[in-house]
Amino acid sequence: MTDSRLDATDPRTLPGFFDALADGDLLGGVCAECGQVLLPPRPACYACGSRDVDVEPQSPEGHIFAYTAVHAPPSAFAADAPYTIAVVELADGGRLLGRVTVDHADVAIGDAVELAVREPTAAEQEAALEYETAWPVHVFGPR
Repeated sequence: MTDSRLDATDPRTLPGFFDALADGDLLGGVCAECGQVLLPPRPACYACGSRDVDVEPQSPEGHIFAYTAVHAPPSAFAADAPYTIAVVELADGGRLLGRVTVDHADVAIGDAVELAVREPTAAEQEAALEYETAWPVHVFGPR
């Protein structure tokens, strides 16, 4: 069974997940009971409730599962509108929400994409909560 004591360095927490992402590692939680992939990882499985969650590397490649255009974003992102966000089903089975670097008109369900990590822009820094300002930003681009 996984150790239930967590601190912010554990990848089953958001700070730990983003620290690993900044180092180029996409980590997912994998439930030892039911096999559910949890992205970002968390200490308990949302499918079955088990607290036996292992952390494993995940493929950055996937396909668009669902997407939408954001036409009325928060004010910090007004200059970017419209932009596309998507739920991406990754090759290892987990799903992750992120911004897509392709125009909305050029996106379709099933499109092959790959995760990229970058530093936050000034607007993203402005919109971030204080503890999020050092976190990298993940985006999906065509593969």
